[in-house]
Amino acid sequence: MKEKLINAVDSCVDEALYGIVRASGNLCLLNGHRVVVRADLENLRGKVALVSGGGSGHEPAHAGYIGSGMLSAAVAGGVFASPPPASILAAILCLHNAGATGVLLIVKNYTGDRLNFGLAAEQARNRGVVVDMVIVADDCAFDQPSKAGRRGLCGTVFIHKLAGALAEEGCTLDQIVSKVTETLKGIGTLGVSLSPCAVPGSQPSFDLPPGDMELGLGIHGEPGTKRSKVVCADEVVKIMIDHMTNPNSQSHLPLKSGDRVIVCVNNLGALSCLEMAVVTRAVVICLEGRGMAVARLMSGSFMTSLEMAGVSLSLMKANQETLKLFDAETSAPAWPNLSGVWVSGRDYTIKEQAVGSRLQHNTHSEGPLSPVMRRALERVCSTLLQRQEELNSLDRASGDGDCGNTHAQAAKAIQEWLQSHAVPGCPGRLLSVLAGLVQEKMGGSSGALYSLFLTAAAGHVTEGRSNGAAWANAMHAGTQAMRRYGGADPGDRTMLDALCPAVEHLKTWTTAPPGGEEMDVLRAAVQKAELGAESTRDLTAKAGRASYIATQQLTLQDPGAVAVAAILRAVLESLEEQK
Repeated sequence: MKEKLINAVDSCVDEALYGIVRASGNLCLLNGHRVVVRADLENLRGKVALVSGGGSGHEPAHAGYIGSGMLSAAVAGGVFASPPPASILAAILCLHNAGATGVLLIVKNYTGDRLNFGLAAEQARNRGVVVDMVIVADDCAFDQPSKAGRRGLCGTVFIHKLAGALAEEGCTLDQIVSKVTETLKGIGTLGVSLSPCAVPGSQPSFDLPPGDMELGLGIHGEPGTKRSKVVCADEVVKIMIDHMTNPNSQSHLPLKSGDRVIVCVNNLGALSCLEMAVVTRAVVICLEGRGMAVARLMSGSFMTSLEMAGVSLSLMKANQETLKLFDAETSAPAWPNLSGVWVSGRDYTIKEQAVGSRLQHNTHSEGPLSPVMRRALERVCSTLLQRQEELNSLDRASGDGDCGNTHAQAAKAIQEWLQSHAVPGCPGRLLSVLAGLVQEKMGGSSGALYSLFLTAAAGHVTEGRSNGAAWANAMHAGTQAMRRYGGADPGDRTMLDALCPAVEHLKTWTTAPPGGEEMDVLRAAVQKAELGAESTRDLTAKAGRASYIATQQLTLQDPGAVAVAAILRAVLESLEEQK
């Protein structure tokens, strides 16, 4: 049984409704029932009222769509259970007594919902209430639907919006029913999931082995129509749209090139926002690739299935009237704040203001130092690539385990640059190039720190000023920049614990005579860097991501310090080989 953050299985629905209502000043609970209504019932006088609902577990549906321009009330059942007729009738009578001219029930095509909403409708008619019902059946999963018909899925939210806008305009009940019934012919939905869900207090609704995905599932935990291995997001979206528009299926949505569509990419519960954005991109590209124009696109959680890790895709054919209703204002808390601008056909990128490429250093001429610096860079890059997994392993103890990967990205970017560029004879210009490369390719805080170091150091070494003293001053300036902007100091268990001791020793270059003694100073500086990296085993992290980890869990060297020591060792070995 999957754990859930609730107080008790029996009370979770009532407590959830309480939370929803208390979070919105525009919603109220109907005493004695699991019914949420508009707080401003007086504004329904003379207009058609809309009621929807169904089982709980689909939040924000259905209470999230209550407000002017959408639903007037929502009736909740237990988790994945149809609401009782008595509560549905109570909602209808509440709206009727508020002065509504008629009540439209918007019902998803499930047997329990049809029966219970239908019974309540008949009881309301016996009390003189003008009531009608629209059944939403937008499921595209089954090639040959059974007698029960297609299920009602997230496309229901489209009907909430269109019917609500029509009611707000003052349309009659018959007019609303006629228009949304016609619109329903152009709505289709299909879901896919990487995991089942579990009703509170129960086991998962079906078994889905890791690495498998289920296509065509419903919103109540029922399994789908086809199981296959998980593929990439682009391929999943293509499979879904192929299935939805397959003319050989009796439940397909007839779409063709040139059609305009409104799209809903719906999180079934547990997909991350990043995954949802990737899927959304894939949907737009796939539809536009088939010649369709995406008029509007809503992406997020609209009709969930508890914690199911999946997504459903709803498409609705659009015309000018549909778009006008879709764009009409609503106060419903779960309706997204969408732009009225077309998704397709919009120029969604802007050109970067030309300030000159940060990497335009290929025109600089080589100099006597170019071969020396090239070989040193090559040695540094090969060292970082060889130690990639070692750095990752160290980082797993205190971070997200990618220190080796980020350094490898920088190394590969430098290697690629070396293949097609001359190394400038001016060391400062080379450092500027490297600063741009690590900023762009390395990323994260490491990329920013290295780029800061290189940028600050670049102005202190030139082709005519590149002796030991100049390099010592350059590295000191780079280190100070890292400390100033990064906020860390030696002793904080960061890369500075290797870098600062080395730089302090290199300052003796300012007094050392040129020649062999400079190499002795460099050797000693590298040893101090390695000792500094080793000392981080016993330091308490005070900066960086490791500072959030309990001290007793940090028994390994800091990966950033190890990387710095490795870089300095590689430079030393390269220079020694060239002597």
